[in-house]
Amino acid sequence: MKDLIIIGGGPAGVAAGVYAARKRLSSVLITEEFGGQSIVSEGIENWIGTPVISGEDLKKSLKKHLETYAGDVVSIHEGSNVAMLEKIAGGFRAVTAKGDAFDAKAVLIASGASRRKLQVPGAETFEHKGLTYCASCDGPLFSGMDVAVVGGGNAGLETAAQLLAYAKSVTLIHRHGELKGDAITIEKVLAHPNMKAICNSEPIEIKGEKFVTGLVIKERTTGVETTLPVSGVFVEIGVMPSTSFAAGLVDLDPVGRIVTDPKNQHTSVEGIWAAGDCTDELYHQNNIAAGDAVKALEDIYLWVKMQ
Repeated sequence: MKDLIIIGGGPAGVAAGVYAARKRLSSVLITEEFGGQSIVSEGIENWIGTPVISGEDLKKSLKKHLETYAGDVVSIHEGSNVAMLEKIAGGFRAVTAKGDAFDAKAVLIASGASRRKLQVPGAETFEHKGLTYCASCDGPLFSGMDVAVVGGGNAGLETAAQLLAYAKSVTLIHRHGELKGDAITIEKVLAHPNMKAICNSEPIEIKGEKFVTGLVIKERTTGVETTLPVSGVFVEIGVMPSTSFAAGLVDLDPVGRIVTDPKNQHTSVEGIWAAGDCTDELYHQNNIAAGDAVKALEDIYLWVKMQ
């Protein structure tokens, strides 16, 4: 039985892995892939110490950092998610989707989150036919076209900024009265002559034939509906925590995030900690995820040594 199971290979999971290696806690890190949600980003500008880095380069950097220190202390199992986490005598067992099982005294859950899907008529029909959840992947296909972005947070604004490089026009739809991103990002994006933001409105239907031809939106105060003639719809409406494997074991909040003590990231179960986007942390960012994981590892180290 190892000291620690780390579930996840994003900034939180890797930070935990590096600290576990340096503290000589025998560990196993389980992840489908490294990098977390940011791997689809063309340019990350708030990863401290790096003015700008692509999601793909961040992925490589995180993996290299962990491999540099892992040695014979941290075993890396890449290519499969944890399907079940259970309490066993003396600790916990994590079982992957491929059927591999790992036992340890303690667990750090850093499993992140996945993108929330748009739930309106036509969204499922036209996914990959004009509706997409990845501007980095699909954006260049819409060169010279009118497109819309659904979501007014930093992710939506960053997506709009990417699309402005090649789209004819970008219209951002946000259901609240004001955009929720960083002030400097809002100012920069809205200054572009081909950019428009429509607030206090929400999408109610995706229209099309073989591909998307329009996005129907409704003004939330007046109820007035408008059809935007766009060829592409890029969705950035938040994420869903990847915590189903821990349901029934640790306490979750109403949307499925793991409830943690912000002082040490401990969950409702003795021996289990959590960090990053899978938790009820108020702010979800790469730097915060990594910091929360380091905080957790400091506590885990003391806890393991006292057993």
